[in-house]
Amino acid sequence: MGALLALASAACYGVADVTGGLLSRRAHFALVALAGQAGGLVLTLLAAPAFGAATPALSPDVAWGALSGVGTGAGMVSLYRGVSRGAMSVVVPVSAVAGVALPVAVGALLLGDRPSAPAWLGILVAVPALWLVSLERSRPGAPLLAGSSLDGLIAGAGIALQYLALAQARPSAGIWPVTAGRVTALAVIAAIAVPLLAARRRSTPRPPGTPAGASPGAAADAPALLPPRYAAGAAATGMIAALALVLYLLATREQLVVIAVVLSSLYPAAPVVLGLTALGERPTRLQAAGLCAAAAATGLITAG
Repeated sequence: MGALLALASAACYGVADVTGGLLSRRAHFALVALAGQAGGLVLTLLAAPAFGAATPALSPDVAWGALSGVGTGAGMVSLYRGVSRGAMSVVVPVSAVAGVALPVAVGALLLGDRPSAPAWLGILVAVPALWLVSLERSRPGAPLLAGSSLDGLIAGAGIALQYLALAQARPSAGIWPVTAGRVTALAVIAAIAVPLLAARRRSTPRPPGTPAGASPGAAADAPALLPPRYAAGAAATGMIAALALVLYLLATREQLVVIAVVLSSLYPAAPVVLGLTALGERPTRLQAAGLCAAAAATGLITAG
């Protein structure tokens, strides 16, 4: 059951990864991330009572959830920033590998997780599989920015913190730790977004004929606003991502954290499978190899 929950988490994350990336290319990445976390907060607030736990006061479980949200906020901003720069082929693979390698190392060295030999083999296969399946066809003339790898590493570290901190919450807390994480993620993203949007507004040229002392008006406001259809899409993306976290949290209560992290981190395979089955797209040879390796890793981990 735990493996199925983790794989369902990966599927949800895959959908959210695609939609969030597309939106961040059409609107400011910080606003997309902000609206996404707001949507996730609404979903978890509505769903939390159904999991039986009373509304919590400040507790270690809520604190762990809040810490996970710090990782979420930093990770999502870095991921969307890299994608918005056109560096998806660098940011996504780096973040995917870092996001799984760091929790596995911490789980094995500090948390005492001891997967079976087949599971360890599956983990070793999963790491290169994530890299391969995340690679995209290079676009002619696409810039390879120096900060792309750094964005990917920060995103991966944020994802790792999100996974590790959330897994420390006790089952008696229900999914309130996920809700607490949405609150701190909103705070982190807002702290990053407000200065960025203010700077963008100041740099927006005034329309011709605008008096020097006049307010820049709509021309300056437009870059700092998220169009309604994008806001709705970002909120829906955040809800799907929050559902992925809920599924991951439930998975950690059924099996080792290391196993839950690795299976949940197979989300880069979801967009490739979707394109192959629903859109008739052909994966590259490297992506196809990554899919085969991911399938083998899943079999080894679940068998172990």
